[in-house]
Amino acid sequence: QVQLVESGGGLVQAGGSLRLSCVASGSIFSINDMGWYRQAPGKQRELVATITSAGSTNYKDSVKGRFTISRDNAKNTVYLQMNSLKPEDTAVYYCKMGAVRIGRIYQDYYWGQGTQVTVSS
Repeated sequence: QVQLVESGGGLVQAGGSLRLSCVASGSIFSINDMGWYRQAPGKQRELVATITSAGSTNYKDSVKGRFTISRDNAKNTVYLQMNSLKPEDTAVYYCKMGAVRIGRIYQDYYWGQGTQVTVSS
């Protein structure tokens, strides 16, 4: 199995910064795309940012210029640096990875348990 564990969430004032981390562990052969999603109360889960194995990134328009996604392949870890946070960024943030397990050919997608980010005005 593959497990994802997020950390770094918390309470911050508007304009502040947080850095989220997500570490994957288990019987991993390779990890392809990594990404961050978020879900605010009463809303659907939405994509925040993704990064491919080659390092190409994609961002939700409202976070461009404020958030930066990065990865450390040696550590099976994806990060989300969040700057200039706004109250509307308040949500539970989830990481997602496409991973190929040892002994398998196709990848499966795995989710973390989520970490709460709260931005006060």
